[in-house]
Amino acid sequence: MFPVKGHGDGQTARLPAYLQIEPAGVCNLRCAMCAIRVRRDNRPAARAYMQPDLFRRTVDALPGLERLHLQGLGEPLLSPHFFGMAAYAASKGVAVTASSNLTLLDEAAARALVESGLQCLHVSVDGASAAVYESIRKGASFGRLLANIRLLEKAKDGAQSRLPALRMTVVLMRRNLAELTRLVELASGLAMEQVFIQGLCHSFQEPGLPAHYAPMREYAQREGLADAPPEEIAERFGEARARAVTLGIDLRLPPRPGDDASPGRAGQGACDWPETGIYISYQGYVMPCCMAATPDRVNFGKTRGNDIADIWNGRASGAFRQRLASADPPDICKSCALYTGAF
Repeated sequence: MFPVKGHGDGQTARLPAYLQIEPAGVCNLRCAMCAIRVRRDNRPAARAYMQPDLFRRTVDALPGLERLHLQGLGEPLLSPHFFGMAAYAASKGVAVTASSNLTLLDEAAARALVESGLQCLHVSVDGASAAVYESIRKGASFGRLLANIRLLEKAKDGAQSRLPALRMTVVLMRRNLAELTRLVELASGLAMEQVFIQGLCHSFQEPGLPAHYAPMREYAQREGLADAPPEEIAERFGEARARAVTLGIDLRLPPRPGDDASPGRAGQGACDWPETGIYISYQGYVMPCCMAATPDRVNFGKTRGNDIADIWNGRASGAFRQRLASADPPDICKSCALYTGAF
């Protein structure tokens, strides 16, 4: 956290040193577990990008910013402003990272990624075979993904750069549980530094859920591991851990369903997102975290960039944080994987 002087009533406001921004509100894929396929706040698609002036004003308004992550519900590389965003923040000494499905890459874009100042790129890989990967990442080609990862490595070699470092991210669900060990092996062969396995972000069970999100609730019920055989989960996790040790891969696995929640891992006090980070949608809506996904579910108001301190330390965000710290958190948090300890 860092102080902001001259705020409001003369008191010193405090802002997180971490910022996450959604560069684009659209995607080239229609992934089975992603709310992008039912999203309604991104029309017309031609305007579903954060504009450079809003981005610069936001970064400039956070003088103590240390880390910026470029990721949202949409695919960041679809934004025509992506590389400029990364370079602008990096030029200010901010550690910049991003997430991508990496299916939209050519030689020019690979070189731009290397030259942008990006420190780490999180690549979404939800299957170790074409059949599983393409059943999840609708519209993607597994072969194209692998070729693009190698294309980026070639660009790094050509520039004699070790950056951006690569990290594999995997959304774990029933249909890819059996491929955990193969994913670790794939990451090793692709020079990935880490494999980050996470659960489905949200069960979409809050009572006030907009009706068009119903397909996401149904998908989470079908593909979540809550009712999967615990012995199978234990076996798959054990095999993946052992293989990761052998290959020297840093592997992160989510808690298993039914594990006892350690203090602070689930329930009250489990989530500090609204205290430690700021999440902003491409339109400028300030939201409590990226897990909320879209501003029609929850937001604290729309920023012009230079007023970020007023919004983040305002009445709506303060009330949200106060309730999150209580025994009765906001409804959207009650079914969030991070809050419930399933992430």
